[in-house]
Amino acid sequence: MTITPSGDWVPDSCTLPTAEQPMRVAEFDLFFAESVRRMDRPASTRLELLLNRGAEVVGRDLAARESGCCSFFAFTFDATDTGPVMRIEVPDTQVAVLDALAARVDESLGGGRE
Repeated sequence: MTITPSGDWVPDSCTLPTAEQPMRVAEFDLFFAESVRRMDRPASTRLELLLNRGAEVVGRDLAARESGCCSFFAFTFDATDTGPVMRIEVPDTQVAVLDALAARVDESLGGGRE
């Protein structure tokens, strides 16, 4: 994983052109800030994000594009009574990338929101 001085992260295995990587990180940050209500980490290899209602379409688009350049990510979506849930899973070898992603979500939540 590459961590730049600004705190941006990109896994070494990412095939997204370097010039586009900061834009993708910014897209994730905006999505987290606008759409995530709560984060759970039920396993070291899985992150679950409770989304605002209506945010699933944006999440699915972002997940599809991210899977195209970082194929180790597995994104799934489920409908729950409290809203849509975006699950992000990685293999054991990519836990550090998920850790960095979780840190960005946590930062965007600023101590949680509900």
